Amino acid sequence: MSVKSISGNMQAMVLEKPGMPLQLKTLPVPIPAAGQVLIKVTACGVCRTDLHILDGELPLVLLPIIPGHEIVGEVVALGEGVTLLKQGDNVGVPWLGYTCNHCKYCMQGQENLCENALFTGYTMNGGYAEYTVAWEAYCVKMPVGYGNAASAPMLCAGLIGFRSWRMVHEHAQHIGIYGFGAAAHILTQIARFQHKSVYAFTKPGDSVGQQFALEMGATWAGSSLEAPPVKLDAAIIFAPDGNLVPIALSYLDKGGIVVCGGIHMSDIPGFHYNMLWNERAIKSVANLTRDDATLFFSIAPLVPVSTSVQYFPLHQANEALDKLRAGKIKGAAVLIMPSA
Repeated sequence: MSVKSISGNMQAMVLEKPGMPLQLKTLPVPIPAAGQVLIKVTACGVCRTDLHILDGELPLVLLPIIPGHEIVGEVVALGEGVTLLKQGDNVGVPWLGYTCNHCKYCMQGQENLCENALFTGYTMNGGYAEYTVAWEAYCVKMPVGYGNAASAPMLCAGLIGFRSWRMVHEHAQHIGIYGFGAAAHILTQIARFQHKSVYAFTKPGDSVGQQFALEMGATWAGSSLEAPPVKLDAAIIFAPDGNLVPIALSYLDKGGIVVCGGIHMSDIPGFHYNMLWNERAIKSVANLTRDDATLFFSIAPLVPVSTSVQYFPLHQANEALDKLRAGKIKGAAVLIMPSA
C-alpha cells in the first residue's frame, strides 16, 4: 500500500480531558511522514502509565491524545525515505517513540533521557486505535513467535521491567519485586532462567496475586508489610507507592539497590541514614533505549518468556483500565482491534 493510496477511517479510543473516560471516535487513518510507517494495529497492551496519563498524574502537552504504547501490528505503508522496514513486517512500538540524536544525552548513549524525546501514547498518538504511525527507527522487529497479541505487554512491561532488571547487580541472587503485575510476571521468568530467586510482595490480603507469583516461579510471596525470609540483594518497585521505598530499603543486604521502575510514584517518606549506609542505593528508571529492546528480545525466546493476558475489545478500554486500577488484572490487559 502506498502512502498516496491511504484513505478511509478508523476506530480509536481518545482522551479529551484528564479524569474523563476515553471516548470511542471515528477518525481518519493517519498518514506516515518521512521516516515513519503506517501500522495496522493487531493489539495494544494496557499499562499503568496509561492510568497516570488518564488520571492527570503526568502533565499533558497534547490533547486530545490516543493512548497506548504496547503496540504490536503489521507495517502496511511506508513514508518517504523508509529503509529499515517493509510492508508486511511484524513490529512492536514501545514507549520511546523518537529521539533527537544530537542533545548531550543522545550523544552520551542515554537516549532514554533525550531532551527532545517523543513518547508513544503520550506526546504522540498511540495504539488504542486500529492504525497508528511510528518512526521506523524506533519500531521493534518482533522475533518469530512474538508478533501476536499476547506479546503486546512485552513492549513496556517487558522492556521497562528489563531495564529495571539491568540496574540490579549481576551477582544479586535474592531479588524482591513490589507490585506483582505485568512487568513482574515477565521478570520472574527471566530470573528463573538466570537461576535467581524472586520474592514477590503484593497488597495486604491479595492472596490471588501471591498465588499467581508462586505459579510464575517466585520463591516466596507475601504482603508488602511482611519481611522476606532472607536479606535481599536488590528490590524492584513497580507499585506507585512511595511508602514502599524505605520498607524495601530496610530489607536490603549491604551493597543492595532499590530500583523504582515506575514513571510516577507518591511521595517517599523520610528514613534514617543508617538504612542507606553500607553502600545501599536507590535508583529510578526512566523510559528505555533501543538497546534495551534488542537485548530483551534476544533473551525472551531463550527463556522462553510468555505472558498471562486478559483480552478486551477496543471499545472496552475504559473497563480494562478500571480493572487495572482496581488490581483485578492477572498479568496484563490487552486491547484487541476490531479488524484484527
